[in-house]
Amino acid sequence: MIKEIEINLLPEDLVNQEVIKKVIAKKTGIKLIDILSCEVIRKSIDARKKPISYRVKLSLNLQDKKEKMETSNEQSFQLPENETILYKREYKDVHNSKPVIVIGAGPAGLFASLKLIEKGLKPIIIERGKPVSERKKDVAQIVRQKEINSESNWCFGEGGAGTFSDGKLYTRSNKRGNIDEVLDIFIEHGADKDIKIEAHAHIGTDKLSSIIKNIRKTIEEFGGDYHFNTKVVDFILKDNIIKGVITQNGDKIEADDFILATGHSARDIYYLFDEKKWALEAKPFAMGVRIEHPQELINQIQYHSSNYSKLLPPASYTLAYNNKGRGVFSFCMCPGGMIIPASTNKGELVVNGMSNSLRSSPFANSGIVVSVNEEDAKDFGKFGALKLLKLQEDLERKMFVAADNSISAPSQRLTDFLKSTPSSALSPTSYLCGVVPTNLNKVLPKFISSSLHYAFNDFGRKMKGFITQEANLIGLESRTSSPVRIPRDKETLQHIQISGLYPCGEGAGLAGGITSSAIDGINIANKIAEKSNL
Repeated sequence: MIKEIEINLLPEDLVNQEVIKKVIAKKTGIKLIDILSCEVIRKSIDARKKPISYRVKLSLNLQDKKEKMETSNEQSFQLPENETILYKREYKDVHNSKPVIVIGAGPAGLFASLKLIEKGLKPIIIERGKPVSERKKDVAQIVRQKEINSESNWCFGEGGAGTFSDGKLYTRSNKRGNIDEVLDIFIEHGADKDIKIEAHAHIGTDKLSSIIKNIRKTIEEFGGDYHFNTKVVDFILKDNIIKGVITQNGDKIEADDFILATGHSARDIYYLFDEKKWALEAKPFAMGVRIEHPQELINQIQYHSSNYSKLLPPASYTLAYNNKGRGVFSFCMCPGGMIIPASTNKGELVVNGMSNSLRSSPFANSGIVVSVNEEDAKDFGKFGALKLLKLQEDLERKMFVAADNSISAPSQRLTDFLKSTPSSALSPTSYLCGVVPTNLNKVLPKFISSSLHYAFNDFGRKMKGFITQEANLIGLESRTSSPVRIPRDKETLQHIQISGLYPCGEGAGLAGGITSSAIDGINIANKIAEKSNL
């Protein structure tokens, strides 16, 4: 008999199944002899009171008292033959199947490609950047030389921006599709099975690159093709039906269906759409700064003690504040992480956060960002649907100038920022490209800096110790999501003007993060298969 329960367990209680079974028996009254096995199916930190514990959802296999058991209570439970722990997809051989062009090898493009193969269609992936192994060399070079490679960086290349991130898989997009399908595919390609258990699961940068390579192996094994270092510069249309794309080398690639999954930083695509007067929409987004604390400090705050269990993971936080209708919130919080340069063009300064699977860095960082709407871009109104993009670009260039025309990031102690005084010195930081003391109050637009002031003071009341001279602010966090939306038909998922073109993922302004982008890619692949009667 299977029964699900929820209980709180101390970190040391999660050592092994036998210990868990004893705790269950003690807390629930279920006889130990009746618990054949137990499986953790969900867990999250419960830090509301001491001692800090995990809120755990468990699936128990209990002895049915109506059945006579001949074996002892030590017998391990065997799954019936018709049950499996993980569904393994059955991919089809698509070497000679109908092609679908997938522009972009980020989560949306890759998961769309896997689903296309599952349905019997051949994905041809066009990626402006390099394979992930070569891409890793390029991002290392960016740190060494402090020079941006506009086609191979932390945003462009195999795996997209998510490859060099925390690899967060948490999403609220469960109504859009099957989250478990996305998680299962990650597990099939090398991710830890715990991503299906953790309430706020992440993979880690160190593991993502090998997972991305394994996904490529699957796609190529069953007949999909990759074209790296291939940038789409134009589209071929006839009677508002897309027939092909043109690459930077002048090559033409033709098909009936095209998935546009270029990510939130492929600004050239937005400019191309605008030039051709194809439908675009300005989309509200958020900008702000990265804040970095010592991870030990965040642990002590969140775990309410300096004497917390060392079995607990590096602590995270989620913060939000409403400044007269304008939202300020933490974004992509990276416990045990580091801050990285996320610019995609020379002359701009953008930062982001990432962490490895163990989250072992001595620093905790998070974006603290302010909602930006169309009214904030009045000075750029002449650019129409691109006005918020222009505002974003303008501030990234100002940050670059504030950093002495380099990708050494403008930085200020949090305490100095709140006093609006320059920092004479900065606390240690994980940002490898170096920091430049800057009064961020003078660089950030007033609506962002003032909102941050209110929010930080509120956060300091919610988390005692959050406001400290040990915390640095580092700018600019601006690539939270796309400031442009490429509209599509709700039923067909095609662009509202162009048949056969499927805007997809973050670049279309229709998803946010790895999981929601992957789900969007799967949904579009299903729609194309449906159209092809597959």
